Amino acid sequence: MDRRSGEGGGGDDRLDLLFHALSDPTRRRILVRLTVGPARVSELARPFRMSLPAVSKHLKILERAHLLSRSVDGRIHRLALTPHTLNRIETWLDPFRAYWETQLTALGRDLERHRTSPGPARRSRRSTGGAPPGGAPARPGRSGRARSAPAPRKRLDDASLARPTPPPKPCRRG
Repeated sequence: MDRRSGEGGGGDDRLDLLFHALSDPTRRRILVRLTVGPARVSELARPFRMSLPAVSKHLKILERAHLLSRSVDGRIHRLALTPHTLNRIETWLDPFRAYWETQLTALGRDLERHRTSPGPARRSRRSTGGAPPGGAPARPGRSGRARSAPAPRKRLDDASLARPTPPPKPCRRG
């Protein structure tokens, strides 16, 4: 009995192997390369900055998940994609697809109902350009709202520059 799903059998283990194999970006790139056609290990390793033994470990994981098939001709190992294994993932995803199609259909009906039903008149968010109560016309900023006037700056005059600044008070530690 599988403790995670409550179902028995090895189907979940195979699915776990598939998702584990697909979880690594290097392995996904290898699979994408194999969609073009079979390749030797050295060809698959070329675009990656890793050793041949490291690439071989990735290939073993893909083989364990039955995503690759290997043919050996002397010292040459050719690997090919076995895409029918991905059907298991598609089968597992079917209930989720049905769920989301139902949800999106309901959302579409809801949006259509709101679009066709008369609602309250909407007010524009943009400033009308008129003067706000009590003063000068509003200057729209990036958000279309009126900006407040900048705070006045202190003026430095010759008298304030001529005055010496008092030294800082010493700290008493005790």
